[in-house]
Amino acid sequence: MTSKRHFLKTTLLLTLALAGTMAAHAADGLYTLKCGERTMTVDAAHGGKILSLKYGETEVLSQSRFPESFGSTFWTSPQKEWNWPPVTEFDKQAYTVEQAEPATDATTTPLLRIRSQVSARLGFSIGKTFRADAKSGTFTITYTIKNEGSEARRVAPWEISRVPNGESTIFFQAENDKVWPDGLLSFQPAQKAVWYKPDEAPQNRKVNADGKGWLAYCANGLLLLKTFPDMKAGEEAPGEAEIQVYVNRGKTYIELESQGAYTLLQPGQELSWTVGWHLLPVNEKTQAPKKLIKKILKIKKAQK
Repeated sequence: MTSKRHFLKTTLLLTLALAGTMAAHAADGLYTLKCGERTMTVDAAHGGKILSLKYGETEVLSQSRFPESFGSTFWTSPQKEWNWPPVTEFDKQAYTVEQAEPATDATTTPLLRIRSQVSARLGFSIGKTFRADAKSGTFTITYTIKNEGSEARRVAPWEISRVPNGESTIFFQAENDKVWPDGLLSFQPAQKAVWYKPDEAPQNRKVNADGKGWLAYCANGLLLLKTFPDMKAGEEAPGEAEIQVYVNRGKTYIELESQGAYTLLQPGQELSWTVGWHLLPVNEKTQAPKKLIKKILKIKKAQK
C-alpha cells in the first residue's frame, strides 16, 4: 500500500524537475536551488557553505574531503583580525533558516535566507540570501554583515570559492603589472585582463589584484563567472584586495576570492554585498582565453 510519506516524496521529486525550484531537506540542513541544468546545494547546518555547483552532472566546486578545501564559504575581512582558523560561527556552525520559498512553477524564483550566530570574538553576524533566476540561469547571493556589538567597527565582505587545480583557466580584469607579488603565478595579459593556467608547486601561493568587478574560472567545458561591485582604489581592507587567487601546494585545489569595500558599521548597522554566479557551457577547444574574455566582458556589460 502506498504510504502518505511515499506520496509526498514522489511529489517533491516531481517539483524538483521544474526549472527554478528549491528543495529543503530539513533533516540534514541541505537546500537545493535549481536553474534549468544548473544546481546549487547549500548546507545551512554547517557554516552556510555552498557545497556543490553543477551543470547537469558536471561539478565545478572542489569536493575535497580535507578541512578548508571544499565548496564556497564567506568570511569577514581583514583576516588579521581573526588570523586562523576561520571564525567558527561563520564557517562551521549552523545558520538559522529565516526564509525558504520553494517555487510553485517554472517562472517563480526560489529564495533561501539564512543567518549565522553572532561571533563572540568579532561581534558580527552574517546573513546570506540565495536566489535562483530560472530565466537568466543565474544564482545571486547577497551577503550581509551586521554589527551586533556596542561599538563602531570596520569590516569588509569576503567570498572564498574552492575549485579543483586541474586543466583549467582563471581570468580577471587587471593589468599584468598590477598583480602582486610579482612573478609568483604566471599570469598572461590579454585585452587589459589576465589569465592563468594553474600549475603545481611544493608551496602555497597567493596573489592580489585591483580588479574590475569580476572573476572567472573555466574547466571541463564550463565557465563560472562571478560578478560583484567594483571597488575603487583605497576601499579595500588593510592588507587585502578586491581579487585574490590562492593556489594550494601540489595539485590539490585553488581558492577564487573576491572582496568588497571596507566599511564602518555603527552598532546595529549592516552592510550588503551581492555576487552573481553565472555558469554556462563553453567549447574550450575552439575558444582561446582571449575569446573567453570577450564572452565574459559581454556578460558583464549586459548587467549594467
